[in-house]
Amino acid sequence: MNNDARRTDLLGLTFQGTDSPGLFHELTDAMTKFGVEIVDVGQAVLGGGITLSFLVSAAEPDELVLEMRRLARLRSLALTLAEGMSDDVVRLPGRAVVTLLAPTLPAEALAEISAEVVHHGGNIDRVRRLARTPVTAIELDVSGVEVVELRRRVLEASHETGCDASVAEAGLARRGRRLVVLDVDSTLIQDEVIELLAARAGREAEVAEVTERAMRGEIDFAESLHERVEALAGLPASVLDEVRAEIRLTPGARTLVRTLKRLGFTVGVVSGGFIEVVAPLAASLGIDHARANTLEIVDGALTGRVLGDVVDREGKARALAAFAEAEHLPLARTVAIGDGANDLDMLALAGLGIAFNAKPVVRAQADASVNVPYLDSVLFFLGISRDDIEEADDLDALETPDGATVMLDVTDVDAAAATQRHA
Repeated sequence: MNNDARRTDLLGLTFQGTDSPGLFHELTDAMTKFGVEIVDVGQAVLGGGITLSFLVSAAEPDELVLEMRRLARLRSLALTLAEGMSDDVVRLPGRAVVTLLAPTLPAEALAEISAEVVHHGGNIDRVRRLARTPVTAIELDVSGVEVVELRRRVLEASHETGCDASVAEAGLARRGRRLVVLDVDSTLIQDEVIELLAARAGREAEVAEVTERAMRGEIDFAESLHERVEALAGLPASVLDEVRAEIRLTPGARTLVRTLKRLGFTVGVVSGGFIEVVAPLAASLGIDHARANTLEIVDGALTGRVLGDVVDREGKARALAAFAEAEHLPLARTVAIGDGANDLDMLALAGLGIAFNAKPVVRAQADASVNVPYLDSVLFFLGISRDDIEEADDLDALETPDGATVMLDVTDVDAAAATQRHA
């Protein structure tokens, strides 16, 4: 038969009811007696209920229907028949994946997002749940849309409904190895390192105010960095060890990095903070690339100056490009995650830029936004489900030598304890 020919006289069988072990086998095994060719099949299980559909041709269709009805009665299933069906499925151009997540996902959110898809001439082809805890995450496969415009409207609608959203190109663009680059302060970790250092100089409030203005984009980052670092002059270099022990990973940070590494992704960090803190942290997490500012230390004390070029807004974007080049990956295969105005160039350059609990100016310009406190929620925007994450955890637990434990950071992680575990 010509493989390009479309079937136009097919029988549709749809079973609905309570799922039970062996159902799929029982139905397909029964079909073998009636010369059945299965043209298409689909199944969905939700809350213990099942919908199972077959599109078939049969040498003995009447006898097949009688047997299917008998089995449906035995299994207490509803059976719907559709005769004269075609397998000529129209696939609209312009494919996208819309991902929604929230602690609880209101119906209003799905109604608003689906309205945007329809408004742009698209169709929702498939829906699946990626996670139910600690957030609910839903993925919609959409066709017939222009991705950039749909992304703009979906993000606006998601902000209005209080859920987080991402719109990405579907197909091969979502598969294969990627480079994921994270900001550090207030993204990978919960703290601002320079404020922890300033607290030891008695100038935390002053430095925090400058940091906040820089993150909102109100003042130049490089200028603000020099101003803040001057406040650290005279501190003994030993305070860097103290701060390294004090920093707190963002909930989900370790799970995010571990899962990405398990999937063969490359992970980098780039920070407007300091390499003296960032490099040991990156090493403890198994992160591949790290770039940050270098503090000048003379005679065991901080001088209040930084060495070399400042890692500012442009510097972060250059670092992402350099990491991608080193890994022989195009920029389209990169993901950037950040929260402040100095992350904007990096987010714009990456194939997917994600704002994590970010300032309004960043959320407005990013490709996607996450406003729940769990950093590993970013994985759902990459099409990675909670089941995938837990499977990676199970594999790590099996492969961890000498009975050592693998930390699952559902809650806050103490960085000092984490460092000891990797010592």
